[in-house]
Parts: sequence; structure tokens; C-alpha cells
Amino acid sequence: MSPRRFASDLPDRGPSGTRQTQPDPSLHPSSPIPVMGDGAGLGARIRRPLGETDLTVFPLALGTSTFGWTAQVDASAAILNRYFDFGGNFVDTADSYSAGRSEHIIGQWMARRKNRDSMVVATKIGNHPDNPGLGPVAMVRAVEASLERLQTDHIDLLYFHLDDRTVPLEDTLGTAQWLIESGKVRYLGASNFSAERLVEARILSAAGYPRVEALETHYSLLHRQPFEGDLGLVSRGQRLGVMPYFALENGFLTGKYRSRSDLDGSARGARVARHLNRNGLRVLHALDGVAAEQDAPVASIALAWLLAKPGVVAPVVSASTADQVDALVRSTVIRLTRTQLLELERAARV
Repeated sequence: MSPRRFASDLPDRGPSGTRQTQPDPSLHPSSPIPVMGDGAGLGARIRRPLGETDLTVFPLALGTSTFGWTAQVDASAAILNRYFDFGGNFVDTADSYSAGRSEHIIGQWMARRKNRDSMVVATKIGNHPDNPGLGPVAMVRAVEASLERLQTDHIDLLYFHLDDRTVPLEDTLGTAQWLIESGKVRYLGASNFSAERLVEARILSAAGYPRVEALETHYSLLHRQPFEGDLGLVSRGQRLGVMPYFALENGFLTGKYRSRSDLDGSARGARVARHLNRNGLRVLHALDGVAAEQDAPVASIALAWLLAKPGVVAPVVSASTADQVDALVRSTVIRLTRTQLLELERAARV
């Protein structure tokens, strides 16, 4: 039997043995990524290292919180196919998304495409009602259930979905160490952890516990704090891979919503409504200007701004339909000028 190959083993390497993480220099920075099928698009050559792990990922993680909820099986598969055919390899899910149905859909898709070894799969535990919290028993049961739904024998990146203060961090990390040693998990990440808790986790890693390698946190042009404070300092100091969520603020930073008449009365519309103010519209105006200069969608520019920030590896962004994936992945080949970055940051004052 041949040894199991992980996604980190796959990218091409240059003469010096270093991973190739840059796009083709002959491609204009704002050009769309061509689709070549079966993951062979130009995007398959665009990879970023994830923290200090040996994982290399496409610089846009496909969020799958909509799978099994607003996007059913066929629509979810179409979104995954579109992302994969652009060269994407990084999917982000959780055991609590649609009560596990998101993981189930991803597992079925990978089994059909036979592409598990080409993918980096990140999932989160701690919020599922059957296995709540980060106690040892709940963690082991949650991981076993996720592995079954994902139809795989290992999780590349396991996030703690919350900071469970009812359980000593030593116990949580100790259980994670067993999961890593047993081959069920490769690396650990933290979601919604404070700077102080990340420091505590790093101190424990010096005592032999496994390291936290990635941070998932709320960060966007309209939500720059607390990441640009202590959290950013700690994450850079620990060389964590940062994956911002709500990167498009529930769709507001796509430019779709310009007035209250654009809202649809849904829960998403209610979340978007809080940005329909002077500050939010000022940011949209700045995004419009840069988007026109780059000849790119507004959403692509908002994500490209995040990708230019230190420590950010891959924003986590979801799609409701396959055609929405195009604007998302377009962000990975846009290089904003210094002037454009300054214009956006002046509009999005902290």
C-alpha cells in the first residue's frame, strides 16, 4: 500500500525546493483565473503556507456554513466544483453547521471526486448540541463524528470553535495531543480566542502540549478591531495563520446593498442593515473607486485588502450559488497599489 499523501505534498517546487506560492508572472495582476478543469486551473499554483505547518493552501477558504441550509446538496456540490476547478483546495466547515449536514455534503463530494488528498479540510468542534464544549469526552466523540461525516481518516486543521472556559486549557490541549498522536488530526486552530488565551496556549505548548497554528477571527474593512490591536500583535508574534471570517460582512461589502430598499427582510438583511450608515457607505464608495481602477468586482477588492494584511493567509467566504465563486477567487490575483490600500483604510477608519 502506498503511503498516504497529504495536500501539502502536492504543490510544485522550484529548483531550491521551496514551494511555489506565486501566480504566473505573465498574468496581469487583475486578470481572472482561467478554469481548466479537474483542479488544473492556474489557481492550483497559488498557495500560501499555513502558519508554521507543512500545509499550503489556496488564499481563499471556501466557507460552507450555507451547505445544507440555504444551499442544498446539488447547489453545494456546484459551488465546491467551481471552487476546486479554479484551483481551490481549502474548505472550512464545522460540526455544528446545519447540525453536521455541511460536513456530510463535503464528505460525499470528496468521495465522488476522489480528491481527498488534494484538499485541506478544516472543521470546528465545540458547538454541536450532541457534543458541546471542549471536554475530553465531547472532543473525542465530536472528532469521530466529523471523520465519519467527512468520509476521511484525518482532519487537516481542527479548530476549537469557542473558548470553553469551563474546561482547563491543559485538558483541552491534552485531548488534542491524543487526537494528533492517533493520526485523527494534523494541526490545531482556535476560533474566537482572545489574545490572552492565545498567549496561555503558547505557554502550554512550551511545556509539551500541541501548538495552536491558526486563528479564525472576525476581521474586515468594517471590523478592524480587535484584530488590529493586541490580537494581531499576538498572532504575528506567534506566526499564526490568520483566517478572517465575516470578511464581506454578510454580503454588504459586495456592494449589493446600497439602501434599505435593497434589504429582503431576512436574518441576513437585518445583519446587513447595521452597516447602512455614513461609515458603511463611505467604505463602499472607496471600494467602488478601487474596483473601477482594477476592473474587478467590489467583493474582490474587499478580499484583496484583507489578503494584503500581515499574517492573513485566507479569508473564509461562503457562496450561495456557483457563479458567486468567480468574484471571490478573483481576489487572489489582485495586487492593490499602496495608494489604493491607503484610500481604503482612510475610508474604513478604525
